[in-house]
Amino acid sequence: MRRKIIVATSGASGVNLGLKTLELMPDSIEKHFIMSKSSKIVLSKEMNVTTHRNKDVSASIASGSFGVDAMIIAPCSMNTLAKIACGISDNLVTRCASVMIKENKKLILAPREMPFSAIALENMHKLATLGVVIAPPVMAYYSEQQTLDEMENFIIGKWFDLLGIENNLYKRWE
Repeated sequence: MRRKIIVATSGASGVNLGLKTLELMPDSIEKHFIMSKSSKIVLSKEMNVTTHRNKDVSASIASGSFGVDAMIIAPCSMNTLAKIACGISDNLVTRCASVMIKENKKLILAPREMPFSAIALENMHKLATLGVVIAPPVMAYYSEQQTLDEMENFIIGKWFDLLGIENNLYKRWE
C-alpha cells in the first residue's frame, strides 16, 4: 500500500525547506501539500503533488479515515505551533496536525524562529509529551556541508530518517 505523507508550510521564512522536502520525497509516496496564507509560493506542476487550500478544512486529508501516514510542517511558525499545542484547528494545517495527534500518527514540526521563547519551549514540550517530534532545521558539522544546498540536504535527510524514508542526502557518521 502506498504511503501518504502531508508536507505543510507555515510562515514565510524557510519555506524553501518545505518545498525542497516535497521535491526530494520519492515518487512512491503519495504527497499532499498545504501552504498557509503567509507562505504563498507558486508550485511547479512537475512536483507530482496534490495541493490543498489551507481554508479547506473539509479536504480529504483532514479526516482520520483518509489514512495519512505522517505529516511534517516545515517550517512551522510559532503561531502554528501554539495553535497545535492548544488544540486549535482553524485551518487545514492545524486540523491535519490535530488528526495526526488523535490518530497517533507521526507528526514532525520544524520550528524556524530562534531564539525560542519560554512560551514556545513550553508548547514544544507539551507537544513532545504527546509524541510529536520537534525537529528544527539544525545542521551538524560532522557531515561536512560546504554549501547551502548541502546544509539543506542534511536537514531534509534527517527529516526523511524520522519519516522512515531511505535517503543518501547527507554524509552519515562514520
